[in-house]
Amino acid sequence: MSDIIISVQNISKVFPKPASQDISVLDNIDLSLRESEIVCLLGTSGSGKSTLLRIMSGLIKPSSGIVSWYGQPIKGPIPGVSMVFQNFALLPWLTVLENVELGLEANNIPPDQRRKRALAAIDIVGMDGFESAYPKELSGGMCQRVGFARAIVVEPDVLFMDEPFSALDVLTAENLRNDLIDLWVAKKTKLKAILMVTHNIYEAAYMADRILIFGTNPGRIMADLKVDMPYDRNPDQSKFTELVDSIYHHITQASDSFSRIGGRLKPVDIHFRLPEVEISTLIGLVETLHSEAPTHQTEISDLAQELHLDLDDLLPIIDSLQLLRFAQLRSGRVELTFAGKMFAEASLLDQKQIFARQLLDYLPIVKHIHKRLNMKAGHSIHQSEILMLLRQKLSDTASEDVLKTVIEWSRYAEVFAFDVNSGHLSLDNPGEVSETDAGTK
Repeated sequence: MSDIIISVQNISKVFPKPASQDISVLDNIDLSLRESEIVCLLGTSGSGKSTLLRIMSGLIKPSSGIVSWYGQPIKGPIPGVSMVFQNFALLPWLTVLENVELGLEANNIPPDQRRKRALAAIDIVGMDGFESAYPKELSGGMCQRVGFARAIVVEPDVLFMDEPFSALDVLTAENLRNDLIDLWVAKKTKLKAILMVTHNIYEAAYMADRILIFGTNPGRIMADLKVDMPYDRNPDQSKFTELVDSIYHHITQASDSFSRIGGRLKPVDIHFRLPEVEISTLIGLVETLHSEAPTHQTEISDLAQELHLDLDDLLPIIDSLQLLRFAQLRSGRVELTFAGKMFAEASLLDQKQIFARQLLDYLPIVKHIHKRLNMKAGHSIHQSEILMLLRQKLSDTASEDVLKTVIEWSRYAEVFAFDVNSGHLSLDNPGEVSETDAGTK
């Protein structure tokens, strides 16, 4: 156990919410990061991965549990940890050299040593020649290289990365990943370990020695996969493909364990945080699955590859179809239900009616709004009434996101109408709106 650099035991994080139920983000997390390994935390957005990263670095305190650095409990930010963020976080009024020197300056390193070490770090990440350039002169990939240089120049033991490639285009991200692995394998830095947050399955399979799969609501580790592959990994290799399939299988198992009880889908409550998925996307996936004749099912890994979607994009769509009972996810395969097949084969008008029935049957928040509208004189209520209800258990932002999704899905199905100017939901027939008001309904 002497090779453990940083560990967490029984870590939980709860954000208190005045006058309503607290929000649990992490629950009972146990994790150890050892020397000479790259560990990826893999899961969808909102699963608490970034929160855990900040707890492990000492930037925020857990609600319960212990964080240890070389066996000693920490009480604040850890000097031996550097972090690379999704956004480049460069100061625009400083040059590349000055941005890289920032951490050294904060540590009171003399100017001549600062310059020498910063120039060496800039050279390592391939940015020599741009020392006097400002961030506005650089591409996204170049800015992130400067971010890496700034992180390694202070010679940390551990590098934390929070989705460092997600803001880059595909080719730039691939190039930067390759370069980082080359630096790691060649031991050109003093890094002992890397911990990275990602929602990209192929990125995790390409970079990690271990992959920790996160479940949600609250975030918890559902699987710990050891990757036994050298760092000449090729996505076309059968072993790589098997690893990706295994990751998808564990992710769907994690999702299934939270969505099912006794083999049937669990009902959701009125405060359930709905995925943010557009109607056109839902319909598109139903049609894609329906085209997989005669079974109307497909492997989730094949689906992701066919649609060019990553974990963060695909799972919310599948979750939405499951919520509405249009599809079911079992053992890594997505299959249309009877309702899903009926929807795919129906006319446009019939599709709306089917969708309305599924909304009212399976989403309590939609049923509640519809009931309130029928009870109210004038069949109209203000959106603030629904937001107040949602905020009993959800954050302000989450409540607004849920209501936005509910409104879009319900307008499509003509369950109720919405006037964006007044903020009122009503049972008015959207088809009877005048041409003048059509843009606001």
